[in-house]
Amino acid sequence: MRLALMSDIHGNIQALDACLDHARAQRADQFAFLGDLVGYGADPVAVLERLMALRDEGATVLKGNHDEMAVNPPTDVKNIGSSTATWTHSQLDGTQRAWLDALPLSTQLDKILLVHASADGPELWRYVYDERAATASLDAATQTPGVQYVFGGHVHEQSLYYRGGASALMKFTPQPGIAVPVPPHRQWLSTVGSVGQPRDGKPEAMYALLDTDRWQLSFHRVAYDHEAAAWAIRAAGLPEFFADRLERGR
Repeated sequence: MRLALMSDIHGNIQALDACLDHARAQRADQFAFLGDLVGYGADPVAVLERLMALRDEGATVLKGNHDEMAVNPPTDVKNIGSSTATWTHSQLDGTQRAWLDALPLSTQLDKILLVHASADGPELWRYVYDERAATASLDAATQTPGVQYVFGGHVHEQSLYYRGGASALMKFTPQPGIAVPVPPHRQWLSTVGSVGQPRDGKPEAMYALLDTDRWQLSFHRVAYDHEAAAWAIRAAGLPEFFADRLERGR
């Protein structure tokens, strides 16, 4: 199996389509979308239409915190992260909202646990930014017999942690396009980055590809028309900050 792992699309249809095309060229035969499908971006309807069709074809789709906010937008906007929730809610019809609301927070595929944030309380939306948070997530996930891998998003960064002979996790910095051996005799946790809103100073979209026949993991960066995605945000009347972020990648 060649499993394409995508997260944090954030209503960016240009980035999603570019990553889908790239993954298919890499011979991906299964897809998993790890939440935050909407929010920030100007095309939540197009993104959901694409993902609803893919789920009908067998893809795995999870719920993220922005998906939850799109279903039940906050009455009091307290931060920039929730500032587009009401607009996104208004763009979606009842069927799309119900579909989002029914998505699971995590799911298991054999040795693999998929989750948007941390497996340590998925509903709490904890960020896995460092070794301590990664340890908490991996420890929670591996309480389930057979789980050796955890894949998530939420932090908009690509990272890989593994547990060797000692109990502490070690962090590995992945390089785009370079396959990393991830043998199942160890335990692994990865954040796969953001398709629709990278935050490392580069505008290229992010996703990862897991080859379970060879147990290799590749992280990819994909160029896409981020200027068109930024223009769509401006045309929709959404905050300029989110358009600038796509252009700056931060």
